[in-house]
Amino acid sequence: MSRIFHGPLAAEFDGFLQFKRSLGFGYRRAEFSLREFDRFLTEYDAQHAGGQLDQAALAWLASKPERKAVSVSMDAAVLRQLFAYLRRSSHPGAQVEPLWPQLPTESSFVPYYLSESDVGKVLAGCAGLTRPVFRATLYRALLLVLYCTGIRFGEALRLRMRDVDLHAGTLFIEAFKGRARWVPFHCSLRRELERYRLARLEYAPAESDSRFFVGANRDRLPVQTASETIRRLFQRAGLIPATGRTGPRPYDFRHAFAVHRLSRWYRQGVDLQARLPWLSAYMGHVNIVGTETYLHATPELLNRASSRLRRRYRRSIDEEHET
Repeated sequence: MSRIFHGPLAAEFDGFLQFKRSLGFGYRRAEFSLREFDRFLTEYDAQHAGGQLDQAALAWLASKPERKAVSVSMDAAVLRQLFAYLRRSSHPGAQVEPLWPQLPTESSFVPYYLSESDVGKVLAGCAGLTRPVFRATLYRALLLVLYCTGIRFGEALRLRMRDVDLHAGTLFIEAFKGRARWVPFHCSLRRELERYRLARLEYAPAESDSRFFVGANRDRLPVQTASETIRRLFQRAGLIPATGRTGPRPYDFRHAFAVHRLSRWYRQGVDLQARLPWLSAYMGHVNIVGTETYLHATPELLNRASSRLRRRYRRSIDEEHET
């Protein structure tokens, strides 16, 4: 019996996952999709005795009509690979591949640009989280980690006490999405995290394997709880309306980190092409293409880029005249 999958095709799913990882793929996100499909398949098989796998696959993709099309497309891509594996590993014709829906492969979503002033407003709102008192310290520390290091929201919530080295000023990010890495941070953040750590020691057990950020259960901070609290902080800061899905998300702190880092490099006049690989490695991307999605044109960036181009153009004209 598979340790991960428990549905009617548990052995096949497990074999597919092992096959992909034997080729060097992490397949972390795909594993979550497969586990969800495995649970769906168990219920589907109970309701449709003898049902075909291709029909079950389409039913699963259509089971969440409110999902974004690009997210459904990512799940469909995993299923395509699964069916290709099943065709190769079973008798010819045993598995019929469905007619896959035409879905977009790239998201058209534009992240919200958080200015330094916006970040300051959200941080100021943490003081209003009075029950329990630890919440104000907790969310201030969490938001500062997200903004100052640019790590992913999930990476921050998965940090354990052993992963946070305040003496060296580094975070260790385990491999989940992207690559495992050490993330150094500024001494100002170290002072903030030291204050948080002292408050946390009084609030919850602090074994080396314990989560660094903990919630009301004193064990871990659930993603949903953290997301809803940060959303309320955005509302208090006047960045999102009371209803709807417009405005910033917790993940936009990662975008803000990348854009603000690029802006500082522009101000310093450094060679951006030489520094982008640094930013890519720091943010845990496999290649620089993943980093480019975080670099958005803001008024400051456009102004500085045009100023740099103007200076270089004038320098070229002056050199040509001298020649």
